[in-house]
Amino acid sequence: MVYVIADSFGQSLARLTADEQRAAKTTAFDLQMDPSGASMSFHRLDKARDKRFWSVRVSSDLRVIVHRTDESVMLCYVDHHNEAYRWAERRVLENHPTTGAAQFVEVAEQRREVEVPVYVPAPRAAPRRMAIPPDVTDAELMAHGVPVAWLSSLREADEDEILEIAIRLPAEAAEAVLQFSSGVRPEPLQPEPGQGGAGFDHPDARRRFRVVADHKELEAALEAAWDRWIVFLHPAQRACVERTYSGPARVSGSAGTGKTVVALHRAAHLASARDDARVLLTTFSEALANALRDQLGRLLARQPRVSERIEVLPLDAAADRLYRQIAGGARVISDAELENLCREAVAAAPECTFPGSFVLTEWQEVVDAQHIRHWDAYRTAPRQGRRSRLTEAQRRSCWAVFERLNSALDAGGCVTRAGLYGALQHHYKGTMPPYDHIVVDEAQDVSAAQLRFLAALGSSRPDGLFFTGDLGQRIFQRPFSWVAQGVEVRGRSRTLKVNYRTSHQIRTAADRLLQSEISDVDGNTEGRKGAVSLFEGPPPRVEVFADEGAERDAGAEWLAGRLKSGVEAGEVGIFVRTEAQVHRASAVAGQARLPYALLDERMARQEGRTSIGTMHLAKGLEFRCVLVMACDEDTLPLGTRLEAASDDADLRDAYDTERQLLYVACTRARDELMVTGVYPASEFLADMG
Repeated sequence: MVYVIADSFGQSLARLTADEQRAAKTTAFDLQMDPSGASMSFHRLDKARDKRFWSVRVSSDLRVIVHRTDESVMLCYVDHHNEAYRWAERRVLENHPTTGAAQFVEVAEQRREVEVPVYVPAPRAAPRRMAIPPDVTDAELMAHGVPVAWLSSLREADEDEILEIAIRLPAEAAEAVLQFSSGVRPEPLQPEPGQGGAGFDHPDARRRFRVVADHKELEAALEAAWDRWIVFLHPAQRACVERTYSGPARVSGSAGTGKTVVALHRAAHLASARDDARVLLTTFSEALANALRDQLGRLLARQPRVSERIEVLPLDAAADRLYRQIAGGARVISDAELENLCREAVAAAPECTFPGSFVLTEWQEVVDAQHIRHWDAYRTAPRQGRRSRLTEAQRRSCWAVFERLNSALDAGGCVTRAGLYGALQHHYKGTMPPYDHIVVDEAQDVSAAQLRFLAALGSSRPDGLFFTGDLGQRIFQRPFSWVAQGVEVRGRSRTLKVNYRTSHQIRTAADRLLQSEISDVDGNTEGRKGAVSLFEGPPPRVEVFADEGAERDAGAEWLAGRLKSGVEAGEVGIFVRTEAQVHRASAVAGQARLPYALLDERMARQEGRTSIGTMHLAKGLEFRCVLVMACDEDTLPLGTRLEAASDDADLRDAYDTERQLLYVACTRARDELMVTGVYPASEFLADMG
């Protein structure tokens, strides 16, 4: 007898009270111990289309819906009596006739009809545009898991109706339908050897059904009800997690597509493969590393031996520890100190006629990034990403400054962060690395020096390096060539398309801030076309006000409305561009009577309090509702940053990253978003519509 738990059971369980959850879990455990149900109160559902649905009594009003055959028992749903029965009466469990995957199919005849107003079209009125192109055949739709009963409804749906129908389909069918409607021709899933091709073994079925082997595995699955990613993976995610790569690999995707989930499962998969595996799970900041550590703890709560093989550290912290082992202690100079040293060196080198800002970025992005210590190396060094060309004489004049900088650093016993990575790169090149596998999350904000260090550790080994990230969320680093740093991912890269966190309306508005395709310096392209969100919400409110008082009043009213609708204070985030605007966010929260806490570099959220912080601190967080405010003309893009640009390339990069910063802040919202500014407002708000 196979015992199965459906994701719909975990979702419905999470909506119950704590006492009701405990009672439902007890019933689930009892049923696993006695699948025949001889000691339990089973009741056949007479009105259900699928006669294999039964209800199991939990309490006077609570029922578990079970699907029972001679071969399997499945936990499907749990709710109060009437709601549980209605859920079962609207569904059947069947293996799809084309794909073979087990799926719940909502009975099409009983679906809520989409209301289309009756009217007489005016002359020349545009005809309804059908969502599914006519050249898409029924066979193509069925190859993606579309149930036969829903084919005619899909054919009749126009662009305004398609999402409402899609969210009623099995997930794989919904994703394909939405991609077809956006002009993308998705490829049907082909199970890889050993994956299984039918029933609960099919990759599409494994995203919603889990076969549990014993009491402990069931307990782990039920405890993860709030975090479905711990139990269920999308087939595209699972393929990335379990594949063997001949070299460095990268998984991309827009905000909310589950890249961090892939990174966590990839680290766990690699650590599980060998008892002596050494895995580093890392990212660019301490705050994000803390979040990864917490999530990995939940994922591997029942596998302590696997967890022990994985170190979760910010990349700088991992490098500091390794540097102490090979070179002893060294003080890493701060950015402010480096700027002062550069200013002094420029003043002491009259032959250099470039402004200090240009010399500093040349040092950071070329000399220090490549660990250059001699003139001959700088004379021929590539300057990728630096749009302005330098003659040899101009390079010679800059080198007069760089020599003084190197001497000042040596005299003070200091090292730059890039210099530290350069030393580690040279040390570990060709030697035994400290880790067998390295998994890097938020890889778009890894620096060139960090990437060369990582290349020295693992680029030449199968499964040595695995990256997840999104070029559209690059907010800390300028673009540079990965190939030039020794990391080649072409042929081993994949883009995730399904958004799990953000509503269709919010994702669509936020995507307008970015280009439909974003390419890195090496020509690898990440496209947003074909990305889909599987749930709806209200359109984002994007508004401009005459003054800060009007903005504050409108923001407070919006927040108060969210609270009245059932949103908790801790499910709200308020973000501004810089710390100079934090007082405006605090004033809005205060007027809305929201208890709040200010985020810092640790990004620790306080339970029961609204989180307020800068857009940079929004990275890695998510909330039911988000207010992004103070988006004024000179604030976004930040005027001082534009003024500091030393050339056209710097200016373009400043504009790009400012757009991406707003994108990051907006995509922290799951259900509702409001974006505000004071006239004259940021030019970016018009792009959002």
